[in-house]
Amino acid sequence: MKTNELKELVKEKYGRIAAQSHLLKSESCCGEVSCCGEVDYTIFSDDYSKLPGYNPDADLGLGCGIPSDKADIKEGDSVLDLGSGAGNDCFVARSLVGKTGKVTGLDFTQEMVLKAKRNAEKTGFTNIEFIHGDIEEMPFEDGQFDVVISNCVLNLVPDKKKAFSEIYRVLKPGGHFNISDIVLVGNLPHKLKEEAEMYAGCVSGAIQKEEYLEMVKQQGFSNIQIKSENRSLIPDSLLKNYLSEDEVVQFKKQEFGLISITVAAAK
Repeated sequence: MKTNELKELVKEKYGRIAAQSHLLKSESCCGEVSCCGEVDYTIFSDDYSKLPGYNPDADLGLGCGIPSDKADIKEGDSVLDLGSGAGNDCFVARSLVGKTGKVTGLDFTQEMVLKAKRNAEKTGFTNIEFIHGDIEEMPFEDGQFDVVISNCVLNLVPDKKKAFSEIYRVLKPGGHFNISDIVLVGNLPHKLKEEAEMYAGCVSGAIQKEEYLEMVKQQGFSNIQIKSENRSLIPDSLLKNYLSEDEVVQFKKQEFGLISITVAAAK
């Protein structure tokens, strides 16, 4: 698929998710589970419920880590969350920056931005905002943020090199990022790579782990660290939506890993 087609796919997919309530997603066949032919987004999600600042209305269960954890976010910091969705990570980050800091969420899907703004209005916070925009062309000045976070989003960006270049640009000198994302070890079957639904579900848009880390290095970042790393399996029920039984057997014989990692690096 072409870049514009991929972006429209993501917009449409996450726009539909934003239109669902959390209750609907929890109980509906066409919500978080995959019996309607949809990718199960809960394969990678983490439990936020005990974190300071947690807002259940903003938690759509779409992440693959907790990027605010060990992100060294300090009181008074200016924090940018890329692909902020309904605002889950932004509300947690706001509890860390306090009243003197600021949190900005950027999302490509207008429906998600509107949902996040409604969630923010209920809190009364004046130092959290949500903006509609493209990670590959961020609507921000150079050197604007102390910390950039993101949760299972960059794998959805067609031009990841450009995305990391933009992250570098909007960070202040000495600033850093802490990003949770999905990477691969081994080869994904060709049928899964071609399947649009698997792209929107964070799977076929992922790249090899070593390629991912090298891309970060090439954009000028230093002190690159992997803060956490967890291997996840693609459930048989999901594989069988795209592969024959024999292909599933062959796939499971090879060395393959779908890895959720949290990566940190400094400008």
